[in-house]
Amino acid sequence: MFQDIEFANPQFFWLLLLLPVALAWYLFKRKQETASLKISSTQGFLTNQWLPKLKPVLFAMRILALASIILAMARPQTEDISTRTKTTKGIDIVMAIDVSSSMLARDLKPNRLSALKEVAADFIRKRPNDRIGLVVYAGESYTKTPITSDKSIVLSALREITYGQLNDGTAIGMGLATSVNRLKESKAISKVIILLTDGVNNSGFIEPQTAADLAVEFDIKTYTIGLGTNGNALSPIAYNADGSFRYGMRQVEIDEKLLEDIAEVTGGKYFRATDNEKLEAIYDEINKLEKTEIEEFKYYKYEEKFRPWVLLAGALLLLEWVFRNTVFRSFV
Repeated sequence: MFQDIEFANPQFFWLLLLLPVALAWYLFKRKQETASLKISSTQGFLTNQWLPKLKPVLFAMRILALASIILAMARPQTEDISTRTKTTKGIDIVMAIDVSSSMLARDLKPNRLSALKEVAADFIRKRPNDRIGLVVYAGESYTKTPITSDKSIVLSALREITYGQLNDGTAIGMGLATSVNRLKESKAISKVIILLTDGVNNSGFIEPQTAADLAVEFDIKTYTIGLGTNGNALSPIAYNADGSFRYGMRQVEIDEKLLEDIAEVTGGKYFRATDNEKLEAIYDEINKLEKTEIEEFKYYKYEEKFRPWVLLAGALLLLEWVFRNTVFRSFV
């Protein structure tokens, strides 16, 4: 009966303590309320033997009416809560991804590019309130997806990224500059680039330092990630006759000083990922560092349930008055 019911004024339930007092008083005074007559026999009287025994029903009806009134005073009600969220601080993010041949190295499983795509997809799913875009670069760069709030488009584009779409090389400056170009007109309060590479800048016509200065000018924070194990890694070194890659051990070379400088000058942070677990941990940390503020509004709708109890109390009191003045009139 009281499932999902709350009471606005539960303090009125203390009045229920008066009901046992009233019951005790009634039992104490009951004998004094009824006159007694001693006779030797009732054979000459035509009396209704069971009706006087029902007289306590009147008191019970009055007690139940009082209990109903107290329950109504406590204001039973149901509560319907609806929520609406408002993003008070949106973040625009561009993920700049190196797709050079070295990203096929197998020091991460199954290779660096595949491992990155898996971790990046999880990162995108955790940012439902932000706009995200993709930039890919190798010997040159281009925008794979402009910043958008449609995560299905971004995830689909991420899955399509493969090696061979661009000339080989590592144009870090070009990748960063293209990312800045995607964010420079953004009206978001916070603008972020996540730039990942596994090599050194050896291509392109824009120097990384120049691209970093552009990021500073447009107030764009850049997180940089150096990907690859320390030392040698199993990497593509030549082509087989059928066009597939021939793998061999190759020295891993990452310009960590450059990546540190880019992150420092733009207010970001540099990370080094040497395996799948560290790469995942890096994106988790960036996710925590760049939090979107969400304001939640709650709307409460109350439906009062005291009216049936008031009507029940009125009905009980009315019945008690009718019975007292009709059926039980001779005994009251």
